[in-house]
Amino acid sequence: MIALVTGASSGIGAATARRLAREPDARIVLVARREDRLRAMAAELPAATWVAVDLVAEDAPARVRAHLEAEHGGRLDLLVNNAGGGWRGSFGEAGYANVRRTMELNFDAAVRLTEALLPLLRASAPSAIVNVASVAGRVGRANAGAYSASKFALVGWSESLALEEAAHGVHVGIVLPGFVRTEGFPGTGVPKPLLSRPDKVAQAITRAGLRRKFEVYVPRYWAVVPRLRFLAPGLVRRVTRSSAVAPPTRGDR
Repeated sequence: MIALVTGASSGIGAATARRLAREPDARIVLVARREDRLRAMAAELPAATWVAVDLVAEDAPARVRAHLEAEHGGRLDLLVNNAGGGWRGSFGEAGYANVRRTMELNFDAAVRLTEALLPLLRASAPSAIVNVASVAGRVGRANAGAYSASKFALVGWSESLALEEAAHGVHVGIVLPGFVRTEGFPGTGVPKPLLSRPDKVAQAITRAGLRRKFEVYVPRYWAVVPRLRFLAPGLVRRVTRSSAVAPPTRGDR
């Protein structure tokens, strides 16, 4: 199995790479910006290569594809679009510039990379794509509109892509974590029962990709939130309006 994980230098991406490396005959391709961390991670895993690249760069998708063709003969069994981040601020304060840069990283980069690698995934079918979204991709919060917009877009696109690619043998799954303690998100102000760990998300990514689940929440009880949004919208709006928790800063996701 050839599995490519973006945002692999820390947090959820690193935990996912370690988890997938335990699968039989797994070879992991690590993608992130920080070359030193990728080198260390590759040395830790039994069979791993790496590409140090900023995924918002114009040539990033082509560079990743060239690596797969050179190192793995163009085979790709699992693509994990995990890289991303966010910057806190209301629209009135941060404006379109914040929306643009958040969309560029959280949505555009995943779409561009998937477009470049989709022919490899189809040729390797049965294969899978897992897009790491967020509960914020189902319910918006105050002062995190840019982050929610990017994750809403990722979820909607993933739903359509799943329907389109089923005929080609490419499964598409989405993973929607709640609050996860990572390098870019220490979890300050989040009650401990609501704060999860990267290894839990890694398990969910494995379920979505290798066990072909479409939608996986982490922890599972977060699945009630989008349901409440329709059943009790006033209650959800009161809670999210008063939320003071910031989205993760740019890092592993």
